[in-house]
Formats: sequence, C-alpha cells, structure tokens
Amino acid sequence: MTVTGTGASMLPHDLSPFGMFMAADIVVKGVMIGLAFASLVTWTILLAKTVELLGTRNRASKSLADLAGAQTLRDAATLMPNAKAPVARLVNAALAEAERSRGLPAEGVKDRAAALLSRIEARAGRSMGRGTGILATIGSTSPFVGLFGTVWGIMNSFIGISKTNTTNLAVVAPGIAEALLATACGLVAAIPAVIIYNLFARGITGYRSVLGDASTEVMRLLSRDLDRADATRTDGVRRQAAE
Repeated sequence: MTVTGTGASMLPHDLSPFGMFMAADIVVKGVMIGLAFASLVTWTILLAKTVELLGTRNRASKSLADLAGAQTLRDAATLMPNAKAPVARLVNAALAEAERSRGLPAEGVKDRAAALLSRIEARAGRSMGRGTGILATIGSTSPFVGLFGTVWGIMNSFIGISKTNTTNLAVVAPGIAEALLATACGLVAAIPAVIIYNLFARGITGYRSVLGDASTEVMRLLSRDLDRADATRTDGVRRQAAE
C-alpha cells in the first residue's frame, strides 16, 4: 500500500527522542516536561541528602565515641562543640533534667530523661528523612503519569489515522513511538527515584541506630551520675550518724 500525500506529511523528519518530543502533542509534551523536572528533582535530592546524611552520620559517630570515653554528663557536654547537633542535644537534655530533678528519686529522673531522649531521637530522624517522601511520590506516580501521556498520544494517533484514511504502518508507527516516549520518560524518572529512596531509607535507619546508641550512652552516664550522687549523700548521712 502506498502512502498518501496527507499520510506522508504526518511523518516526522527526525525520529530521534528530541525530534519525537518536538513532534508530539502539547499534552504529551507537558507530561514529558513534567517527568524531566521530576527526574531533575530526584538527582538534586540525591546530591543534597547524600552530603547531609554522610556529614551528620560521621559527626554523630564521632560524638558517640566521645561519649563512650566520658566519665560524667558534664564531661560529655564539654566534648560536644556544636550544641545544636542531635547528640549534643541528647547530652544537654539529660543534664538539664538531672539538674531540675536534683534531690528526687533516681528512677523517676531516668524515666523522664528516657522519654525526653526518645523524642529528640524521633525529631532528628524526621529531620533527616525530610525530602525522601518526594522520592517515594516520584517513584510511585511517574510510571502512571507516563502511561497517561502514552494513552493520550495513541488516542491522537488513531484520530490521525482515521482522518488520513490509511492504515500504513509508516503512518501509524511515528505517532505511537512519540506516545511510547512518554512511558519511557516515566520509567526514567521512576526507577532512579525508587533506588535512591531505598538507599536513603537504609542510610537513615543506620543514622537512627547511631542516635539510639548515643542515647544509651547518655542514659548510662546519667545513671552513673545519679548513683554517684546517691552514694555521696549516703556517705554524708553515715558520717553525720557516726558523729
């Protein structure tokens, strides 16, 4: 079957991805531009969160090592150069609770401190996870957005076929290829987003584990300080009784 003049006029001169993009319908173009922007957001988050996660985790690991070598909470506080860092907040929160609860039963102080430290851990974890939800959204919705562009493009292709009154594959194929390019864009946006999201999920889990270890060290120092203070009070009472 020969291609009619009208059908031949429908054939794009350039069948490269850029040529098919330029020849695509405005809706399909909008879909592909949106997916390209989503992909750009994914790689931007990768760069920004990688720097943030690695830096914060390294600092937290160093602070954890400092905590392990400290003898008291005050000693640990002096080893924290950045008071706004999560581990420093853990130390300062436990120290402040011990000061406010001076003279009260040790078990109550430990319970209140543990509750406070758990909230600080949770806030630090949420702060580190900020932005990763966008990756999950891109990874889950991009294939469907691309599929919408494909369906729309194929609909337009069939409409064009009906207008030209020809079923020549040379006329049908370019329009379908342009439509399928939207699905390819959706996969290009979705696959890296899912992989990067999973990588960050594991990294943030490791970071939370470091914070959990730091919280345990802080509670150990707090317990030691409280026991030391209780032993000092007991020795004082004994001396007074002996006198």
